[in-house]
Amino acid sequence: MSADETFISHLVELRARLLRACAGILLGFLPCAYYARELYSLLAQPLLEKLPQGGQMIATEVVTPFFVPMKVAMMAAFIITLPHTLYQIWAFVAPGLYSHEKRLVLPLVLVSSILFGCGMAFAYFAVLPLVFEFITHFAPEGVAVMTDISKYLDFVLTMFIAFGITFEVPIFVVILVRIGLVTIEKLKAMRRYVLVGAFVVGAIFTPPDVVSQFMLAVPLYLLYELGILAAGIIERSETLAVYQAAGGPDTNSPSDQTETEERKRS
Repeated sequence: MSADETFISHLVELRARLLRACAGILLGFLPCAYYARELYSLLAQPLLEKLPQGGQMIATEVVTPFFVPMKVAMMAAFIITLPHTLYQIWAFVAPGLYSHEKRLVLPLVLVSSILFGCGMAFAYFAVLPLVFEFITHFAPEGVAVMTDISKYLDFVLTMFIAFGITFEVPIFVVILVRIGLVTIEKLKAMRRYVLVGAFVVGAIFTPPDVVSQFMLAVPLYLLYELGILAAGIIERSETLAVYQAAGGPDTNSPSDQTETEERKRS
């Protein structure tokens, strides 16, 4: 097979995987759209519980009451169908990976998805109630706290993304160690700088209050330590496996050698 034919076949495969991923999201969106109002009410619950007596949310544009719940429904559909989307990505890249790369990539993808979901859950159940309690408590006398539903959605999405990415820190640490950009000893030596950087990140990506900054910075640093621990465990297990193997630390397994020869011939 020529290089042009190989490239075209990859494009066709990529197109098919993208269409399947989009179809999965669309199928997940249909039931979510039916319950769009309930989903937005659930998303707004942390703020509604902290509003003063008689407080409510408002819509300042004509189409906002329709489009904002639809955005929430699309976000919910994306999260629900994320395993299917990740499987399509995995099915596309898996044929080009070595066997040891497959053993590493699939667990990382699964764990990263779980960690991102944990970050969103932490933001929803722990951070947002405290942030809104802080904000409504310090509202000046005579000021009615009535947030626009579109602005609230933007704020919540920012918090979800910030905490979701924060919970991916162990994955980033493991990948950096695996590809050889940094050693575990170097990561341990950088702890004090990471601690300071965690509070800087918290100050940038959270509202200007001490509570939310602290609740982002502390998990960020603890997850950094978790990443160092996970990278050390993986490194020790692989070192043990290498010394137990007959080929030594620098010799590829027979399956990897076969795959390398097949790639060269193709």
